[in-house]
Amino acid sequence: MAREAEGARLRILHVDPERGWGGGETQVAALLAELAARGHTSTLAADPAGPLAAAAARPGTTVVPLAIRNHFDVRAGLALRRLVAGHDVVHFHTARAHALAPLCRGRGARLVVTRRMDYVPAGGPYVRYLYNHAVDAVIAISEGVRDALLRVGVRRERIRVVPSGIDPAALAAPPDARARLRREWDIGDDEVLIIVPGALERRKGHAVLLAAATGLAAIRPRLRYVFCGDGREGDALRRVAAALDGVVRFAGFRTDMAACFAAADVVAMPSLQEGLGVAALEAMAAGRPVVGSRVGGLAEAVAHGETGLLVPPADPVALASALGQLARDADLRARLGAAGRARVHARYTSTRMAEGTLACYEERPCP
Repeated sequence: MAREAEGARLRILHVDPERGWGGGETQVAALLAELAARGHTSTLAADPAGPLAAAAARPGTTVVPLAIRNHFDVRAGLALRRLVAGHDVVHFHTARAHALAPLCRGRGARLVVTRRMDYVPAGGPYVRYLYNHAVDAVIAISEGVRDALLRVGVRRERIRVVPSGIDPAALAAPPDARARLRREWDIGDDEVLIIVPGALERRKGHAVLLAAATGLAAIRPRLRYVFCGDGREGDALRRVAAALDGVVRFAGFRTDMAACFAAADVVAMPSLQEGLGVAALEAMAAGRPVVGSRVGGLAEAVAHGETGLLVPPADPVALASALGQLARDADLRARLGAAGRARVHARYTSTRMAEGTLACYEERPCP
């Protein structure tokens, strides 16, 4: 549904039923704040037990409970259909939410879905129906995500690329954060700390990082690693890390990532798949160089040789080489970190993300 006048106040229903907290939920929360600041009214349908429901509670946003058990939860779909009335736009933020889109058609709202993953979605004809017919527009968070959608048969004209964005000011850490956390983690001033953010899931490539760390142990004894995140691979990764004699710390899920990045010298993202990599944007906003895999949108966010170093995925030798290069060159770390901060301010702010999303809502060209 196109708005008759650009800039009209919109009533938007957002759907994100996830019970965990990841980069997608970070983006939804940021988008809700940006929309409220522009005078738009949002309703968030979210699982009441999930952290997003609590994080989204703010003026301009109404949170309604909606638990979606699976892609075929008809009861949740009918409840969602009733919520659509009175909204101009329905924005589906996850695959489970998107699966209910067919039940929301014919209610007078423009239907939009965001795709955040850079692998080709499975499902063949049914997936093509969901993207080409069940919604009116598709937002891809990177060119890599768009390419994956094109490979499954989503029509090019239906896809808008709107990169994820962050508030760089939120990555300003307290002045004592670096010293405090390094003291808490028992990391000396002469040691190089590599922060590894992200859920402890196979797709994030932590096992590759541990293999690289094993190769570096003999030649770079001053390297230390802190994994910030939880997940299903945690126990297996801890068993492997035990052989590295205490140089790897598992800090769990952190709500103080600005402080964690302040404590770091390098941020590593050895992902096997990555739609864009919000953590990479946050690291660059904090002025830290990123060593990342050349996958998906991560290869777009990190400019090789300018804001960080890119290596082939699942290649511990190349990863070790890049980490070793940064470990021995403080000037290079500083130069890449400063350029990364500038790149985020220029391309990857939540303001730009919100403007691109609004253009999709209103059927305007993305800014």
